[in-house]
Amino acid sequence: MNSPLAHRQHAPRIEDDALVRGNGRFVDDPRLPNQAYAAFVRSPHAHARVVSVNADAARKAKGVLAVLTAEDIKAAGVAGISRHPPVVGRGGAKMVMPLRSALAETAMHVGDAVAMVVAETRAVAQDAADLVQVEYEELPAVVDLDASMKGKTQLFPDAPGNLCVDWPGPVASEQNERETAEIIAKAPHVARVSVNHQRLIVASMETRGATGVYDKESDSYTLRACSQSADALRSQAASIMGVPNDKLRVITEDVGGAFGMKTTVYPEYVAVLVAARKVGRPVHWQSTRSEAFMSDCQARDAVSRVELALDDKGKFLALRVRHLCNQGAYIANAGININTNNFARCLPGMYRIPKVDVGVACYFTNKVPIAPYRGAGRPEANYALERAVEEAARVIGMDPVRLRKKNLIPPSAMPFKTPINTYDSGDFPGIVDKAIKLADVDNFGKRKRESAKRKKLRGIGVSCMLEHSGATPMEMASLAFADGDKMILGLNVQSTGQSHATVFGHLLAGKLGIDQTKIEHRHGDTNLGLTGGASVGSRSAMCAGNAIVHVADVMLAKGKRVASAALEASESDIQYRNGSFEVVGTDRKISLFDTAKRAKDMGESLDTKDKADTPLTFPNGCHIAEVEIDPDTGFVDLVTYTAVDDCGNPLDTMIVEGQVHGSIAQGLGQALTEDAVYDSNGQLISGSFMDYGMPRAHHMPVELREAMHPVPATTNPLGVKGTGEAGTTAAIAAVMNAIAHAIPNGAA
Repeated sequence: MNSPLAHRQHAPRIEDDALVRGNGRFVDDPRLPNQAYAAFVRSPHAHARVVSVNADAARKAKGVLAVLTAEDIKAAGVAGISRHPPVVGRGGAKMVMPLRSALAETAMHVGDAVAMVVAETRAVAQDAADLVQVEYEELPAVVDLDASMKGKTQLFPDAPGNLCVDWPGPVASEQNERETAEIIAKAPHVARVSVNHQRLIVASMETRGATGVYDKESDSYTLRACSQSADALRSQAASIMGVPNDKLRVITEDVGGAFGMKTTVYPEYVAVLVAARKVGRPVHWQSTRSEAFMSDCQARDAVSRVELALDDKGKFLALRVRHLCNQGAYIANAGININTNNFARCLPGMYRIPKVDVGVACYFTNKVPIAPYRGAGRPEANYALERAVEEAARVIGMDPVRLRKKNLIPPSAMPFKTPINTYDSGDFPGIVDKAIKLADVDNFGKRKRESAKRKKLRGIGVSCMLEHSGATPMEMASLAFADGDKMILGLNVQSTGQSHATVFGHLLAGKLGIDQTKIEHRHGDTNLGLTGGASVGSRSAMCAGNAIVHVADVMLAKGKRVASAALEASESDIQYRNGSFEVVGTDRKISLFDTAKRAKDMGESLDTKDKADTPLTFPNGCHIAEVEIDPDTGFVDLVTYTAVDDCGNPLDTMIVEGQVHGSIAQGLGQALTEDAVYDSNGQLISGSFMDYGMPRAHHMPVELREAMHPVPATTNPLGVKGTGEAGTTAAIAAVMNAIAHAIPNGAA
């Protein structure tokens, strides 16, 4: 049988032709018959009770169909927006999840929607929204983490001290805490760091949008929205709307970037569904960029306090981490998981550390909620750990690279059980050695002296990165035979720029030994009947890829029985090879597509739908940044960047390289330019591209050196590990360590 990786190198992207010709279908492109448009009235205050809403002038405006408030949402019987699996806190305490309405009665952040106008055109809706008069009772705003933890202003009655959850970690026991504390207290050396993970704004190219449709005859809804899985979005939205899943269809077509931000049901999506039922017409909304800055879920906003104990020879003894998170005003989808499980699973990284104690506390404030963004807890964990390792090298007086290599888990120890995870595979020393060589670390001193001649400071920083991918293991796929020699590959995972049609088409073509042009890729429609997780957590290649191979095997088993009858041979004598079933030892064969037709004639079908579970994998790598700093201006020039990554067997090397480049750029953005700045009243100061430091092309390194060091995963038949978030996870620490190295006497 053909290897499923036979086409893994690369070919031109299938998606590009339509996109470069302007033929993409994004959420704002369709114009449904009789479509109306929505605009939202948003709170100018970070914390304020809505006393009254006077919409008389707006309702009288020509072309206005309706104005909705929180009362309309209540009347529709719609539940709260927040949907998050329970996370158990210290002592068994429950995570606090306050009610979040689609239209707020008390605004909890600037930009919280309090009313909605529906009109004949977008312009009329926007103009009428300005006519809505809202009286607010402004309340004290809690903006930063320290203020929230002090609890002087209580945001929710069921969250004393504004605490959402105090999570004791994956190794939650008093004994583990006590033993870790004793080791740290007695250790000859302890490195202590406190690192800040500033708040980020996702700013995908395509802003969010949604169209709600209600069909009175069937009493059912359709939601067209930019998402990272139609099924995942439907599961949340149906529960909120109080309808069975089969009464809500979700459609997602092309998506212009997501990065985790588009996984959740937002208030606007529920509001357009309620409005569609109220006015009896499709209702569409597309976010402006200004709205996106103050309503899209944001990222990071945490502080990690780390203690790393060492003996006199530099051996790591114990790691203690206390991670404090500013969750924002509400709990968004997976917002707590990214700061608890996702964060902790990355520890203790590539290193052999026998004792690990991780605790996380999440607090509410009057900022936009935190949700997954590229890396989703992994960059925070890696940055905290690698800054601690760098500090440990300074404390003990050892070269940082030597200290890292001294504590790396060797490949001979795989599979290796840490206090938190079991790593199935990896060659950590090999990756570090390859990165050191590729970055030409041995000649750094010469380059530093050359920079000094130009009165510039030069530094080099290493980041040993290990993350986890595939936390949601189940994924479905389907194969269907259309008229002619055409196969339809159906998937639940949504492409938001990752080249799913190209990669998965190649994978299936290689598996079946057929021309890839015979395969049509479909996704983004709950009517496909496919369930699974969203395109998050670097899970799509491994989980969907595994599902594709599994479904192909199930289909071929059915085809073998049909071919046996068609070729009048024993099933045991039938083999599948190069697109055909053949009788072993003869020239008698029947193609896969002819077999499908024969099955149909026999009253059977080779169409197949099935699911597969794929356990965690642990992508890893070593990234090295080299910077030059102008001491007069503080400008940081990223001179070279080296990335060596283990993503297991690459399905398509070109796509992997692109994913690494893009994720590095987002990591560099956090390290060098980005910061969502709020003032003391909760107003977003950096609320536009004029103010927010989005990275530009010139922020990328002058020279990017990249290599793979693939060690196949043992947890899935393809040997694939995730790769979409590796660069973001690694880049922050690499750049910050380089800056600290460049500055005389180090930097905090």
